[in-house]
Amino acid sequence: MPHLDSLAGAVSTPREWVRRRRDWLVGEVGGPARFRVVALLAGVLALDGADKGTVSSAANNLEQAFGVGNTEFGLLVTASTLVGAVATLPVGALTDRVRRTWLLGSSIVLWSLAMLVSGAAQSYDWMLLSRVALGAVTATAGPTVASLTGDFFPAVARARMYGFILGGELLGTGFGFVVSGYLTAHVGWRWGFWWLVIPSAILALLMFRLAEPARGGQSRLQPGQADIRDVSEVADAPVPDGAEEEAAEQAESRDVAGAVHQRSDIEPYRAQILTEDPAKKSLWWAVGYVLRVRTDVVVIVASALGYFYFSGLRTFAVIFAQGHYSVSKTVASSLILIIGLGALAGVYVGGRFADRLMARGVVAARVVVPVVVLFAISPFLAPAFWVTNLWIAVPLLTVGAGLLGAANPPQDAARLDIIHPHLWGRSEGVRTTLRGLLDAAAPLTFGWVSDNWFGGSVRVGASTSHGSGQALSYTFLVFLVVLIAAGGIVAIALHTYPRDVATADASVRNTLGEEAAEGAS
Repeated sequence: MPHLDSLAGAVSTPREWVRRRRDWLVGEVGGPARFRVVALLAGVLALDGADKGTVSSAANNLEQAFGVGNTEFGLLVTASTLVGAVATLPVGALTDRVRRTWLLGSSIVLWSLAMLVSGAAQSYDWMLLSRVALGAVTATAGPTVASLTGDFFPAVARARMYGFILGGELLGTGFGFVVSGYLTAHVGWRWGFWWLVIPSAILALLMFRLAEPARGGQSRLQPGQADIRDVSEVADAPVPDGAEEEAAEQAESRDVAGAVHQRSDIEPYRAQILTEDPAKKSLWWAVGYVLRVRTDVVVIVASALGYFYFSGLRTFAVIFAQGHYSVSKTVASSLILIIGLGALAGVYVGGRFADRLMARGVVAARVVVPVVVLFAISPFLAPAFWVTNLWIAVPLLTVGAGLLGAANPPQDAARLDIIHPHLWGRSEGVRTTLRGLLDAAAPLTFGWVSDNWFGGSVRVGASTSHGSGQALSYTFLVFLVVLIAAGGIVAIALHTYPRDVATADASVRNTLGEEAAEGAS
């Protein structure tokens, strides 16, 4: 029976299925060298996401163990994020001056030690102090990942690469919810923190072994490249199946800076064109310059507002699902994983779609996509937070999470387009500081509003109640206005982005020369 033989051939073993998915992903990112870099940078963000997912999955256990409510629990997340925000600016300055791969590797080692201390906490104050220490360590991720992304990948593929890298944060959050949630429920909340030490140690070792790229894009990874250290084989290397489109785009159009450079109707902001290399400028000079770049300020504020909402939602997701939909912690964690897959699809599609639009001549594509999706989120999330029927809520939440995720890769790529390469670390430090401040405020703010406006606190000895879930439902609905505001703010960049790209391009040509400007693309 031939059709049965064909069916048997189509069914692969789990190992074969994993191999095929890996081969597909290698092709999508553009070859083995790119895959390794993307995997490591995504892994860095995954650790941070796993930590936050772990804290959220252990919310009830921590509240009951330490005798606190939603507000105090929110402070645990707020403290870590706030300290990270404060530490990000000096880390951004370091990023522009030292070997970034070693900086990341060292931070990951310290991060794993902080997780050990968190799991050993004997009191609320102990846990709070360990979270403060953890925040100082995680400050490294934002500036270094952004700077390395700019130097490893060409501008034409940057939003798509950011989609894969940011997907690491979502995957980490999902693992935090599921694995830590399972361990918390069956072994104890301490093991929800301790298991993360093993993958972090492996990641630190691999990061120390990663080659440091030249600044300004002179060692950028090309489609088909197999070895991070060697670009000589690229000319003869076959282009992976998933990378033909990018190779064609690169042949047709250099990047958004090249498209702007060729248009006489797009003038740079003359007063902001740099005449000397900013690499040796002071941190405060760099902060002042970055805050004069109009698009950067707009995108930083809009991105920070989006992360503010995501941070509040992520922190109380398990408590909300248990109370509002009347499900167990295990089911709640599984539902969040399903919804997280929607967000994962969103970051992939959002980055890829923005790059495709840009390659087809839409100069402001990396602004257009965030504007559209930020305005489209609320019509999906609002009814999902209101209804209590899971069959209705889960599809709506999945689509809403996908839209929320789709806004980030284009915005992150846009920030690299409009800033001189030797300012990427400090620029990302500014962005991460503001984002961190709002991230830090979100858990405490969501928890306070839930407790004091809608009476949602859960105290020691109490199980998660429907009242707490309903209070969080109202809280999530109220804060949807933040996402609408973010869409309106980023729309301003539709007019400023092309001119800021022209300004950055002119600055690179002035300070590093024409050849460097071509490499920075």
